[in-house]
Amino acid sequence: MVELWKRLFKAKEAGIFLILVAIVIFLGITTEEFLTVENIFTVILNVSFIAIMSFGMTMVIITAGIDLSVGSVLGVASVVMGLLMNERGISPFWSVVLGLLVGVGFGLANGLLITKAKLAPFISTLGMLSVGRGLAYVLSGGWPISPFPESFTIHGQGMLGPVPVPVIYMAVIGVISHIFLKYTVTGRRIYAIGGNEEASRLVGIKTDRILIMVYTINGFLAAFAGFLLTAWLGVAQPNAGQGYELDVIAATVIGGTSLSGGEGTILGAFLGAVIMGVLRNGMILLGVSSFWQQVVIGIVIIIAIAIDQIRRAKER
Repeated sequence: MVELWKRLFKAKEAGIFLILVAIVIFLGITTEEFLTVENIFTVILNVSFIAIMSFGMTMVIITAGIDLSVGSVLGVASVVMGLLMNERGISPFWSVVLGLLVGVGFGLANGLLITKAKLAPFISTLGMLSVGRGLAYVLSGGWPISPFPESFTIHGQGMLGPVPVPVIYMAVIGVISHIFLKYTVTGRRIYAIGGNEEASRLVGIKTDRILIMVYTINGFLAAFAGFLLTAWLGVAQPNAGQGYELDVIAATVIGGTSLSGGEGTILGAFLGAVIMGVLRNGMILLGVSSFWQQVVIGIVIIIAIAIDQIRRAKER
């Protein structure tokens, strides 16, 4: 038991968890509403969408890449699902499947642009950010799409006991992602590519194939978050997910994933997403304006990246 506690406190996630506890204690003292059951479930529900996207982003950043298009992929997948259900009369099941395939298509395109066209991840995903958001507005005409059948909205608005259904989805996807990254050969190869892509290629790892797979998984998870968000709101909007890419990248980096590649965990990404959710909720309760909230989130991102760079410099 003593050894287990020593291992827990040595883990990088332990430091992130202590930061989260400190923020929770501060908000619990300074606001009356933060520690209410209703507010805690609201925070967990809001965190679930960002957390699901951050699981995919963690894999991307571990390979030393980045994906700026996830917010737009969420938006266009949401619009496609809404249009298919609302205007084409297609069943919710097939509408969701086709919407998820849109996310897979964007992820696959990102992977091919990076590996075959040799575009930098920043450039290719920045372009896809614009393509995705533009398509969402073109397809919807700029208008929100609703209503949807209950068999669809229950996935976002339903409860399993006291727990919102999106939180259940988040937990299941988180566990699967953790097992995939930590206990499979492909997961270990993702870390190897992030550590040294050229060396990985020389020892026989098919780096292009794995990079394409990682970006495809990331696109799928962004579309899946779009499915849950649309089901929760009961409306598909072309601006859904706008700016989410910053929150997702911030959650991933705060969770200990190195922008230099080769390091990161799903548990860390989850804790990072919770910190982001708690920070946003706390600032609302404290009456901080939405403009200053953006400033604070930006500062948090800079601090997280600076800490990562300092730690990497010390390791060299």
